[in-house]
Amino acid sequence: MRTVNVNMALRTRAGKNGTVILQLPGGDETKVKPVHSAGKNGVVNGRVGVVLNGSANGHCSPVSNGHAVGHHSAEKPATSAYERAKKLSHQAPNEKTPILMVIITLYNYIALTVIGYIKEYLRKFRLIKTPGALESIKMKDFVPLFQDFDSFYIRNIYRKLRDLFENPICSVPGAELEIMERTSPDFNWTYVMTGRSKKSINLGSYNYLGFAENSGSRNEMVEKAARYYGNGVCSTRQELGTTDKIMELERLTASFLGVESAITFSMGFATNSLNIPALVTEGCLVISDKLNHSSLVLGIRLSGASVKVFEHNDPEDLEKVLQDAISSGRPRTHQPWKKILVVVEGIYSMEGSIVCLPQIMALKKKYKFYLYLDEAHSIGALGSRGRGVTDFYGIDPKDIDILMGTFTKSFGACGGYIGGRRELVEHIRKHSHSTTYGNSLPAPIVQQIILAMTAIMGEDGTSTGISRIRQLAWNTKYVRHRLRDMKFIVIGHDQSPVIPVMMYMPTRVGAFNRMCRARGVGTVAVGFPATPIIEARIRICLSAAHTKEMLDKALEVMSDIGEDLLLKQSHQPRPQPLTEEELREPTIQW
Repeated sequence: MRTVNVNMALRTRAGKNGTVILQLPGGDETKVKPVHSAGKNGVVNGRVGVVLNGSANGHCSPVSNGHAVGHHSAEKPATSAYERAKKLSHQAPNEKTPILMVIITLYNYIALTVIGYIKEYLRKFRLIKTPGALESIKMKDFVPLFQDFDSFYIRNIYRKLRDLFENPICSVPGAELEIMERTSPDFNWTYVMTGRSKKSINLGSYNYLGFAENSGSRNEMVEKAARYYGNGVCSTRQELGTTDKIMELERLTASFLGVESAITFSMGFATNSLNIPALVTEGCLVISDKLNHSSLVLGIRLSGASVKVFEHNDPEDLEKVLQDAISSGRPRTHQPWKKILVVVEGIYSMEGSIVCLPQIMALKKKYKFYLYLDEAHSIGALGSRGRGVTDFYGIDPKDIDILMGTFTKSFGACGGYIGGRRELVEHIRKHSHSTTYGNSLPAPIVQQIILAMTAIMGEDGTSTGISRIRQLAWNTKYVRHRLRDMKFIVIGHDQSPVIPVMMYMPTRVGAFNRMCRARGVGTVAVGFPATPIIEARIRICLSAAHTKEMLDKALEVMSDIGEDLLLKQSHQPRPQPLTEEELREPTIQW
């Protein structure tokens, strides 16, 4: 089969039947050669060649040499390790939203919207009072400040459920926490603190390994760091913000991840939103999971790169998007993309699903794109060694181009990191807005991360890290099994510590959350716009600090409330009973 040099083409454009037309110079005239694209089940045979994406340089070649090469079979790893990893990626079946729930939920929102607009009309003419923001009569000729739909939604729909959110606490967010009581004299416009608090089982915090503590030897060492270094250096990394503690943490993080180098940041959200623009720019393509976190979405928007979206955690749809992007090239010019970056998460915090990484890695080997893996929720919480989703699947972390994660979940601190090749990290260190304008991590926070990380790695001389990892895995299996046995509609991967329980209707979410809180169980209510409008849910986040007694009490409360609210509507068969060995809680060393 003949090889066609794509770089010699004057221009490329999409042809018919999935082909790409290369306009090649040839003497006094121009020759047009059709080049077939990769098909759904491998490569479509073509008489001239096939177009595959190269690596970061955007060339159409499996070896990044700027040539479209002949037929190659899809090279999927045929090892038993790959098959085992692929089997691990199987997600629990998600039930379709019952049609009756769709109708009732939409009716709820329509009724709330209609009533809201009636109230807005009455407020406009001062027929009813409102403690919230209101347009001034003196500024009637100015552009309205509070008339967009977001403002309308907050005033008339979100406000009715506002007591579910932003609850102040007066304790460490550990396995249990103290929720401060408050009342509202004006239907959630304002709140008055009562001075009392209520102890509740905490099923809402990202305290996966239970390192959110305020006592013990780690806490004492953090206090010493605060006394010696102070609470911050008030400077950026590129100026005076780099301390010996931060350099120690970055070396430890690289070792923990199993990569060449790592860089840390003081805010997890900014780790995505301010660093993605340093990796891709105009002329690059970002292919993003449909349900990626808002920090990733913001970073992609700020980068100026083109964006395509694939269905949530669907490698087959990702391959279709890749094929279309590679064969079509850039809009209007149809030139090859400078880079193609695929962005996914390890654990999706609203869905409880775990990324199908083995299948995506097979596509990466085939199409040679960059891979950005956000492990905010999976690092520390997955894998036998707590190394995240790569540890969970047994994949070499060096095969991932950009490893991102946060210290806010499993490490009981704040901030984030990016790990990978040394050249990548040095590029980010020089060009990231976060290192230029953002403050560096305070030394006490750095000390907390170091202590938690060394415990997970077992370098503190104890087995507390591995004990917490095993406890979290046991808690996850136990709670998911019990909820499914009770016929709750539970979604997500069986080994994900994030457990969404579907409620569908916003009124059910509010009632369930309030009734649980009244009986000493704290849960997280999630609804539109964080989820699709008909898929409101309660989200449970488990911790290694939860004991079986705590979980049994919380499950008993949830079961009783589920009966009252008619929430036990799953059509999935009940799971097989757990064996005595599976019911035996692991011994944890704190």
